[in-house]
Amino acid sequence: MGPGRPATRQPTLVLEGFSYLECPRWHDGRLWVSDFYTEKVVAIDGRGGTEVVAEVPQQPSGLGFLPDGRLLIVSMRDHRVLVRDEEGRLAEHADLSGVVSGVLNDMVVDDRGRAWVGNFGFDLMGGAPLRYTTLTRVDADGSVAVAAEDLGFPNGMVILPGGVLVVAETFAGRLTAFDIGEDGELSGRRVWAQFGQPPQTDDVGEAVQRLEVAPDGICADAEGAIWVADAVHNRVLRVQEGGGILDQIDAGTGVFACMLGGDDGRTLFLCAAPSFAEHERRPVREAQLLAVGVEVPHAGLP
Repeated sequence: MGPGRPATRQPTLVLEGFSYLECPRWHDGRLWVSDFYTEKVVAIDGRGGTEVVAEVPQQPSGLGFLPDGRLLIVSMRDHRVLVRDEEGRLAEHADLSGVVSGVLNDMVVDDRGRAWVGNFGFDLMGGAPLRYTTLTRVDADGSVAVAAEDLGFPNGMVILPGGVLVVAETFAGRLTAFDIGEDGELSGRRVWAQFGQPPQTDDVGEAVQRLEVAPDGICADAEGAIWVADAVHNRVLRVQEGGGILDQIDAGTGVFACMLGGDDGRTLFLCAAPSFAEHERRPVREAQLLAVGVEVPHAGLP
């Protein structure tokens, strides 16, 4: 399996009763996570205590923190990024509707307050044909620009030490890397890891069947590896650059995002649910937060 000890095999239950958890972030001693269909952002402490830190009527997704500690929240359906102040009040940080037509998705924020935001690119839940799309950069002042094009459902993202942005392209079955310039421009686009051939179809159902790995949420560790939530095979993978699989944890249920956290950065949190389809997840509360111990701690952003 490669360097480092394998992870503990059996994830344990932390909390349950959610609709669909996504975009977990470890910050200031707590795990912050979006619960899509209750339209809430929840912070969870090490003892399982929860606090609703924001309510986002247009559905929260990607989370990140500005250098001053304020929380940024993707508001999916109205194409906005919101900012939460110290008093818990929400305001608009950026409006992406001028450059993005599809539902917004995950986000990563760098140490200068620049945010990269993905979007679906097509009506996934409505059964539209699969279409590639863009990645958007939001600068610290709220200005918006297209950062990259032709991405196959840009989803989870990490920024590795040294300023390398890695984007999970779910429907292309790969992780794609860019170098971040001083001005925030992306260059040096390259495949960081490819999991089989990208499906050559615009039918979502066929694409899902053909994907060897469907990379969703991701996080990085101190050895430069990336943990990948595989959205169609009930597992998380620890992957090295080039695509080698160093470790695998089977969750026994769908896993759609992961995050290293805990006091020593060695707890891998898993956002789990039986499926991702909105019509299945919205009316029920079957989503869970799981956790498993690993050897190599967190590094990079988020």
